[in-house]
Amino acid sequence: MPFILISTQIRLENGPTTVGDELSDPAVMTYLGARKTTMLGNNFSEYHVDDPPRLVLDKLEKVGFRLVSMTGVGQTLVWCLHKETE
Repeated sequence: MPFILISTQIRLENGPTTVGDELSDPAVMTYLGARKTTMLGNNFSEYHVDDPPRLVLDKLEKVGFRLVSMTGVGQTLVWCLHKETE
């Protein structure tokens, strides 16, 4: 999967960081040390890590992901990354 979105709440800049959804690449999620969770009331799962976004971005850069964009949505910070396919 060449794209990945990571996000965090503005007041949680030190973590946890949401690093993927239920369809995310399991190998990347394992590399990040992410755990899959389903919040009460949601019918979908997300992957989370305790690391702050900066550390997650550093780890993803090491495996070939590049930052495409970053934005704030309400109280949430979101980063979009892309990895060239081989």
